[in-house]
Amino acid sequence: MSLVVSPEIVDRDQRARAIARVRELGVVMPTFSQLADPSKIPAAHTKKLASVAPDEPHAENLWRVHWYNGADRKSRADLPGFMVLPEAITGVKALIVVLFGRRFPMIGAHKVLPAYSVLAAQLVTGRFDPARQKAVWPSTGNYCRGGVSVSRILGCRGVAVLPAGMSRERFEWLEKWVTHPDDIIRTPGTESNVKEIYDKCAELERDPENVILNQFSAFSNYLIHYACTGRAAEEVFLSLKKSGGKRLAAFVSATGSAGTIAAGDYLKKRHGTKIAAVEALECPTMLNNGFGEHNIQGIGDKHIPLIHNVMNIDAVIAVSDRVTDQLNLLFGSEAGRRYLKARQKLDDKAIAAFDDVGISGFANIAASIKLAKLMHYGPDDVIVTVATDSASLYASERDNYRAKHYPGGFDEVNAGEIFGSCLQSLTTDNMLELTDFERRRIFNLGYYTWVEQQGVSVEDFERRRQQSFWNEIADSLPTWDRLIEEFNAEAQKASGKAMAAG
Repeated sequence: MSLVVSPEIVDRDQRARAIARVRELGVVMPTFSQLADPSKIPAAHTKKLASVAPDEPHAENLWRVHWYNGADRKSRADLPGFMVLPEAITGVKALIVVLFGRRFPMIGAHKVLPAYSVLAAQLVTGRFDPARQKAVWPSTGNYCRGGVSVSRILGCRGVAVLPAGMSRERFEWLEKWVTHPDDIIRTPGTESNVKEIYDKCAELERDPENVILNQFSAFSNYLIHYACTGRAAEEVFLSLKKSGGKRLAAFVSATGSAGTIAAGDYLKKRHGTKIAAVEALECPTMLNNGFGEHNIQGIGDKHIPLIHNVMNIDAVIAVSDRVTDQLNLLFGSEAGRRYLKARQKLDDKAIAAFDDVGISGFANIAASIKLAKLMHYGPDDVIVTVATDSASLYASERDNYRAKHYPGGFDEVNAGEIFGSCLQSLTTDNMLELTDFERRRIFNLGYYTWVEQQGVSVEDFERRRQQSFWNEIADSLPTWDRLIEEFNAEAQKASGKAMAAG
């Protein structure tokens, strides 16, 4: 496989067919810079969005694929949606800031952002024909939903490949959005079974009509988070700097596909921010070359993604899925919320904010607390993390956990036990500050997936050790913007000619 999809046109005939399709659909594609800074979005698109619901497959919703949507998910806000966790919850004095991915359109998760970037990169370079080929989206849930939604808007057939054991809500969403029922492909296992996803994609790829858009190896996933999520985190930090935290100490993110954690590279370059990678304790791949099964949905593991800039991370933090399942129950149940209000004196607004936090978001929050304790961060320090999706995707998981572990009922005493053990009493165990030796160990783990199984050359694999490689990816943003602008211009020009001829 080629390492990087470079920003250059490779097939003009196929690109022309893609232009014809988006012209037919009346789609104008936003540039990556416009999604990083929505103030650059043309007023005409902003005006059209006023009458478009955020969860419909409408072309204008591509212009909402950014961090700056309001709480109603329709309006545009000056800042990304976020909350600052009070010390009453975290037990630490550092400011822990959680960005809300739920405000993204169509899927209520920020994974629609990399899905758009990956397909846009294919279209504008002539690597994908939306009229003839199917876009195959391997994922553990949110990325494939983002891919299916973007595929519908851009006029192609999207195929979701995900483990059969993912939450019921994911499949219910997919059933409403896919073009054909057989475009949902269930692979064996759950969150940790990424290799089984790859095996299925290798089978599908034998048919030239299937194009695999693999988030774990698509460097446009890295680029879009570097530019968009990195800037969003910075903007929130700068707004807080006026009244509180003075140092952007750390960016904390579950690795998953290693797209989101690219924001840490942006922040480290601009603020010297440390980068902490989060994984499940039940499958501690980075921590100690481990393996296993877990239920922190959205952070597929047992491998190191090709787009993970491992040599730039500073710490690895493992969080148990016992913690995330219990926090999902604590903040999502009536008994838990009664406890938080009556005993912890949290107001209704603070409690309701956790509607915007899903299971992986709780993992990131727990990891941020652990990092703050390990590094002795104080009130001048800001840690930024992300809630990829919301609690609405995990009601079934919450019910299953309650039925299994609290068959006699879940009450406020149980809620207090969870609050103490999963928040206030979190310790600094199962954490690792990375030396150069440890970074190289983790980097080397990727060899077995990408060289031995996926066919990346050793030379390409090794190039990723150098920060200059990642700097080149980040520096390619203006070139990608130009390709999208030229693509749009040709589609609009051709449309104008057709109207004149008519």
